This record gives sequence, structure tokens and C-alpha cells, in this order.
Amino acid sequence: MTHVDLSGKVAVVTGSGRGLGLAYARSLAAAGAAVVINDVDADAAAEAVRLITADGGRAVAEVVPVGSTEAAQALVARAVDSYGRLDVMVTNAGVLRDRVLWKMTDEDFDTVVEVHLRGTFTCVRAAVERMRAQGEGGRVVVAGSPAGQRGNFGQTNYAAAKAGIAAMVRTWAMELAKAGITANAVIPVAATAMTKTIPVFAPHVEALEKDGIALPDGLRKGEGFGTAEDVAGLVTFLASDASAGVTGQCVGIGGDKLALWSHPREVSVAYADGGWSAEAIAAAWPVTVGRTPETFGIPAPQL
Repeated sequence: MTHVDLSGKVAVVTGSGRGLGLAYARSLAAAGAAVVINDVDADAAAEAVRLITADGGRAVAEVVPVGSTEAAQALVARAVDSYGRLDVMVTNAGVLRDRVLWKMTDEDFDTVVEVHLRGTFTCVRAAVERMRAQGEGGRVVVAGSPAGQRGNFGQTNYAAAKAGIAAMVRTWAMELAKAGITANAVIPVAATAMTKTIPVFAPHVEALEKDGIALPDGLRKGEGFGTAEDVAGLVTFLASDASAGVTGQCVGIGGDKLALWSHPREVSVAYADGGWSAEAIAAAWPVTVGRTPETFGIPAPQL
């Protein structure tokens, strides 16, 4: 079995004061990386640093809300000032402002896009500038979502941001290849504060948190739904030399399930000499490209 060793590597993990981000940071540190913890909650960031250092790891905190160029530069500077370099950027920070389309405000939309989409862009841009200057390659690991892959009711802003992140990864894989920098998206499904609000998952997440009752196989295998710690191994793999040949991918993980998401592609085509009029499309649609339409939305859990 390949040994994943991050000794000598330095990573930034945004939104790592708790939840998935904390699990990522702890896994990276356990593999030998020095980690910059980031959160808007200073107490959560300090506790994350304490947990990592108590386990023998190395960590410092940078308390700043991601989104702006200045915040991204501060995170990179913190890594370089503390540990002399930057090898891994993990963008995990996020917020939710769920509303159906006709009730979603400009502020709801802009807040989510600012943190998820722009925050990913600014943090990765700042990280890549440093990695290219070092000339030793690097790893970019960003957070996608099933909502960004399939859409989700009430999440116009979140789904759009996550879909945009997946598109950026595919672009960065091409742009960064010459510099030896890989870019991949993790598509996690895990017990978090967000998934705890989903009625079918809620009792299982509460039982796990309160009584330590393990999630049932129907969730772990059937739905690919597990703990934050179940996701962390993928982030550590993608941050390592073992993943040098993996780039431009959206990789799903949760519970006992590991999956590779397809990229958008043509699934059905038709041709007409001289092009397509509206009438010709109407006639051809049900018997050609529209015969088997694509699905949309995240399937309801089957428990």
C-alpha cells in the first residue's frame, strides 16, 4: 500500500475551525504537513490549532473571512511567514443562504457567491502565484458539492457557485499543468451542521453526535453518507505526491463510497441538412436528442 507522507509540506485550509475543514486540517497534519487554520471564529480557529498541536502536529491560525484578494494574500503570507513555503491550498470555507428563487434576495445570492466562488478564486490565485514562484509544483483542492453537480431545490446561489468551482478546476488543470500544480474538487457527503437539517439524515446525525451510534450501512454504502473524517483521507491523498497524475477531476466521497463524477458532455446528437428551424426541432426533439432527457436534482435518499 502506498504511504502518503506530507512531511515538509505546508497547507492552508480555509473554513477549518470545525466540521469538514477541521477534519481536513487534522488529517493533513497527521500526515506530516504544517497547516494554516482559517476561520472567521477566532475561538474555533484557536481550538483547532490546539487539537492539532496536542496530537504532535504543527498549526497556526489566520482569522479572516475569505472572499477578498486581501484575505487570500493574508493566508498565503501566514503560511510563508510561519513555515517558509506553501504547497497545498484547500478551499473549504462556505456559507448558506437557502431560499427558493422568487424569495432569494440580491444579498442572499451575493453572500454565497462571494464566499464560495470568489473566495475559491482569490485563494487559489494567491496560492498559485506562490507555488509558481517556488517552482516545485503544488496541490489545489477545492470543495464542490452534489448540488453543484446536479442542482438542488432552494439553492440557486450555492448550486451556481459550486458548479462554477467545478468549471474552474477543469480550467486550472490545463493552465497549471506546466508548473506541476494539480487542481481537483472534492464532492463530499457527510454529517455536518448543514446535512443535519435534512429530515431523513437528522436522527442518524443526532444519534452519532449524542450517543456515538455509528451510521448504518444503508447510509454509509447506499447513500455514501458518513462522517467528516470519512472525507478527510481523499483531501490528504489529493494533497500528496501520490496524486501527481490526478488533475481536473471532481471526486465524490462519503461513508464507504468513493466515486468519480463525470464532466458535462454531449449524450445525444442529431443533424439536419441546412441547420435547424424551430419547427424542425419541435418535430425531431421527441424522437432524437429529447428521447431520454437528463435528470436533475439530488435523488431523495432511499433508506
